[in-house]
Amino acid sequence: MQAFFIYINKHMETITIIVAVAATLIGLAVGYIVAKNLEKKSSDGILNSAKKEADSIIKEAKKEGESIKKDKILQAKEKFIELKTEHEKTIMSRDKKIADAEKRTKDKEAQVSSELSKNKKLNGKLESKVKDYDHRNEYLEKRQEEIDKILNQKIERLEQLSGMSEEEAKEQLMETLKESAKSEAMSLIQDTVEEAKLTAQQEARKIIINTIQRVGTEEAIDNCVSVFNLESDDVKGRIIGREGRNIRAIESATGVEIIVDDTPEAIILSCFDSVRREVARLSLHRLVTDGRIHPARIEEVVKKTKKQIDEEITDIGKRTIIDLGIHGLHPELVRMVGRMKYRSSYGQNLLQHSREVAKLCGIMASELGLNPKLAKRAGLLHDIGKVPDTETELPHALLGMQWAEKFNEKEEVCNAIGAHHDEIEMTSLLSPIVQVCDAISGARPGARRQVLDSYVKRLKDLEDIAFGFGGVKKAYAIQAGRELRVIVESEKVNDDKASSLSFEISQKIQTDMTYPGQVKVTVIRETRAINVAK
Repeated sequence: MQAFFIYINKHMETITIIVAVAATLIGLAVGYIVAKNLEKKSSDGILNSAKKEADSIIKEAKKEGESIKKDKILQAKEKFIELKTEHEKTIMSRDKKIADAEKRTKDKEAQVSSELSKNKKLNGKLESKVKDYDHRNEYLEKRQEEIDKILNQKIERLEQLSGMSEEEAKEQLMETLKESAKSEAMSLIQDTVEEAKLTAQQEARKIIINTIQRVGTEEAIDNCVSVFNLESDDVKGRIIGREGRNIRAIESATGVEIIVDDTPEAIILSCFDSVRREVARLSLHRLVTDGRIHPARIEEVVKKTKKQIDEEITDIGKRTIIDLGIHGLHPELVRMVGRMKYRSSYGQNLLQHSREVAKLCGIMASELGLNPKLAKRAGLLHDIGKVPDTETELPHALLGMQWAEKFNEKEEVCNAIGAHHDEIEMTSLLSPIVQVCDAISGARPGARRQVLDSYVKRLKDLEDIAFGFGGVKKAYAIQAGRELRVIVESEKVNDDKASSLSFEISQKIQTDMTYPGQVKVTVIRETRAINVAK
């Protein structure tokens, strides 16, 4: 390519002359052809004028040839300059790539040389360390041999002095240790038995005193029944509905037994779960206020009420932590604190109990010079394991500790939650404080009640047995546990299967549970056909 550019540069003038001569010849040829044509068509006068025209045409042709010549020369120069520039750019880029490649090669060589030097140094250090290790190993082996010799000499000396061999001395020592261990064990067993008798007597007295001090009947009614007041007795008929369809729809949607008796302007809502009772109470209030009471409207209102209760639970949790001055609690833990309002432990409201424990913990921690805010936090959260969303086999203390760890609570708080019933070992001073304050809050006369807790557990066990069978959609224990109402899916369970399912559930209850009286099992299978008129 470079040789071609040199050749063009050398012969540029020759090329220009050739182009000019070609243009002149073209003009002469055109003039001659025009003259010949004019000679044939006109006379001698016309010939003269034609010659003049031919001369003028030749002049114009020469001028055009000159202009063409100049244009071609300029175009050739521009093309040459353009080709020369591109060639120079190509050469420069190639030189740059070669320089970069050389630079990378030099850098790699320098890096390889530095690594080789480092490896040589490391190999030297490693060889020196190996030699040092071998030397030390030889020294230790020699010392071990000397120690073994000295030990054997001493054993031989002892055998000579005692007149017994090594095996005989071992047997005599073992017999002596056995006799000593037997005597110490007997003493320890005797002390343990006496301590156990004393502790058992103390625990028995405590249980008897607490049992005498507790009150059961009135509180049990308050915790299991809600009264819904009416403006007039006429509303009772609308709540019951035609052939009882409205009251059945309410009981099916909420799981609450509605008792309509002769009590003036009031109906009774009965259920062991206070959340269900509150949902039923608020739903009835909305339905009575609105005036439209029918099964479809009942289901819609119950769904909205459940959503409202969930929001209210969150608000209760937020208000509680604000009142106690606790900050930075995870939103899920705040929701669990709110759920405590609708949970009772041995007849004692769980939220009130937890608030009381938190205040006691704060006071006691201040007296002992500990962090009162951290103590309040542990006291409030110590029973969160009692409000699970699903049933679990874990003790509530360990479950609460797992939740606290999951939501990044401090280690002292987690340990206090897990150790307040001695499920795990206490590792901080907060743990015994929470345990003592929990006992103070729960040991008040009449504060707790064992009967209600076992009763609620029996009702939950009834519902769990029903859910263990396929096709069960809902299950509610009503009539104080004397009836189990089971709602099944119509697509999965036909009429014959519903009958056999009722028998199977009753047999399962009879086999696995202990209960007073009888339990009636009612299986409900409902088919709906819904269409919309537009």
